[in-house]
Amino acid sequence: MVAMVAVELIVTVAATATLVMSAGRIDDDVPPFSTLLVLGSLVSDGEPGDYVRGRLDAAIDLYRTGNVVRIINSGNGSAAAGNEPAVMRDYLQARGVAPGVIVDDPLGVDTEASCRRARDVFGVTRLTVVTQDFHLRRAIALCRSRGIDVRGVAAPCPCPTVGIVRNHLREVLFAQPRALVSIVFG
Repeated sequence: MVAMVAVELIVTVAATATLVMSAGRIDDDVPPFSTLLVLGSLVSDGEPGDYVRGRLDAAIDLYRTGNVVRIINSGNGSAAAGNEPAVMRDYLQARGVAPGVIVDDPLGVDTEASCRRARDVFGVTRLTVVTQDFHLRRAIALCRSRGIDVRGVAAPCPCPTVGIVRNHLREVLFAQPRALVSIVFG
């Protein structure tokens, strides 16, 4: 019984923290001279999976407004993971994004690393993170905890319902509590 209450408390505190840290920071637009942080996800045989394709399509739409000056593709660059940033770059370039706008971060193996590296490696102090709605509040909270003035754009997801439900549950039960630990102790 005590363990169940402790788990419920941790989940509630983590969800509340990400909600508070992301409040008022989700929009469908980007200001002039914006840097986008597009978070990686599963790629296969050189093609982006549903999640990352939705993120990339949102980034392309934002790029076409003329307000985006840099897109950081952050993901797992290992060969075993299919080199997410390289696949992301190819997808963006094939759809008209200028190669000079795109920066690859092959060591953005998770959201916390992507935010940390955006600041520490790429010198970003202000950005717009692009990911699906179930992931967006946590991504904003993690980037804010790293001192980045961040906004977020929710990417569409042409994903199966079971996958969306699974990801919402993963966020609430596991990812947000882990993010809270990173925010507090990181």
